[in-house]
Formats: sequence, structure tokens, C-alpha cells
Amino acid sequence: MSPGARVVLAYVAAALAAFVAGWFARALHPWWTVAIADGVATVVVFAFSRAHDNSSFYDAYWSVAPPLIGAYFGYVEGAPPRLLVAMVLVSVWAARLTYNWWRRWDGLTHEDWRYVDLRGQTGRLYWVVSLLGLHGFPTVLVYLGCLPLWAVARSDAPLGLLDAVAVVITAGAIAIEAIADQQLSDHVASGRADRILDDGLWGWSRHPNYFGELAFWWGIAAFAVAAGALEWSTFAGAVAMTGLFFGVSVPMVEKRSRARRGDAFRDYCARTSLLIPWPPKSLTRPPAPR
Repeated sequence: MSPGARVVLAYVAAALAAFVAGWFARALHPWWTVAIADGVATVVVFAFSRAHDNSSFYDAYWSVAPPLIGAYFGYVEGAPPRLLVAMVLVSVWAARLTYNWWRRWDGLTHEDWRYVDLRGQTGRLYWVVSLLGLHGFPTVLVYLGCLPLWAVARSDAPLGLLDAVAVVITAGAIAIEAIADQQLSDHVASGRADRILDDGLWGWSRHPNYFGELAFWWGIAAFAVAAGALEWSTFAGAVAMTGLFFGVSVPMVEKRSRARRGDAFRDYCARTSLLIPWPPKSLTRPPAPR
């Protein structure tokens, strides 16, 4: 069986297991039904990761799960126009991000460099850490990030200006992330991967792809705000995602780049915004007055 077929099999098995678990838990509150199905699916994907000694089996889960969660909320509560608009954007985001992962995936011999580093740091405990930290923790984050869709599905409030704001934030986030990913892919393909990418969006932000991803989750929260849901579940996912990127993802990439690029990366940091795209600083001093 080809590596790609193995990944597809893993996700088909996870989807079937989630459906069965959700069926038995269907009498519970939909939040619990989704949580149980989500957890079972994560364990199934983890089983494939462990069997193939590669935690990158899980990487696509981040983008595969949200459309299914949103669709279930719509099935339970109906599909008002606001949810349909939000789900179109979620589906576009999911399809693009999954495709981006697929085209850059090098097969079963490839594993995310962060996982490789974690193997060296944790030793025999790696697979416990992988289950809890690399599989379970992201599943919880994505679950929280999707909870606003429940409020959207339950609301019959008419579409308004706040919905337009939510669309602009979410669609803009998807566009920024897509452009950043394509610029990164073109940079690697050009054979200049040894040079810091400081063109395009990467000249305005050191992590424009992360900025786009964070803005997407805040956009989903904005749909719930437009639906009138000003409660903890509206913001929990976006806040948690922000904490993840600022507390873990960005520092890890920055540390690695600093070690690999040295002074060139420090100069890049001095002129380029960390996350929010912003015109780069000019480091050229003006000539001294005569």
C-alpha cells in the first residue's frame, strides 16, 4: 500500500470510528457528542502514527476536523444563512490547508522537524508525549475553535454588518495564509532555501502564515459575535490558539532560525514585524547634516 493510501486509510478509519462513537453518544449535549467522537478519531489516528513510527500522520487532522464538526452542528440545529456562509469559508480554508500539507508531504520517511526534536528530548516517553501533546492537545484546541459554530447554528438573528466584518476577517485570513504558503513554496522550489525569505508578505511579517491562521480562528469567533453569542465558548478557541502560537509555535521557529541563520536572521528580525504584517523598518541611517 502506498504512503498516501495509508494516510487516507487512517482518516477513513478515524471518521468511521468517530461516527460510531457519536452515534452511541447522540443523546448527550452536542458539545459532548462532538468531544467524544473527536477524541475517538484522534486515538485512531494516533494508532496509525504509532504503527508507522511517524507522528506526522496527525498533521492533516487540524484542517480535516472543523468542516465535519460544523456540519454536525448544522445537522443538529439546522443551517441558518449565517452558518452556511461560515461553513463555506471553513471548507475553503480546510481544503486549501489540507492540499498544502499534502503537496509538501514527502511520505512516511518525513516527519515534522519539531517532532524529531521532541523525540530527542523525551526519549522513551516520546509516544506518551505524542499522544497527549502532539495529538490530544491540538484536538482540544481545534474543538474549542469550532465551538463558535454551535452558537452560529443555533441563532436565527438576521445577517448584518457584523457578519460582513466576520467575512472580511475570515476570508482575508485565508487569503493571507494562502499567499504566504505559496511564497514559501516558491522560495523553496527556487533553490534559494539557504537564503532568508524576506520578499512579499515575508518582508512585512516573519510569520505571515501564522498570522493568517490566527486571524482565521478569530474570524470564526466573529461569526458567533454576530449571532449574539458573547460567552466564553465564543472566544476560548481563538484565545487558546493565540496562546499556542505566541507561547510555542513562534518561539520554536524563531529559535531554530536564529541557530541556523545567525546574524542574517537577527538583521531580519530588526527590520521585520514578528507577526502582524507591517512595512519593514529601514535600517539605513540618514546622512549626517553638513
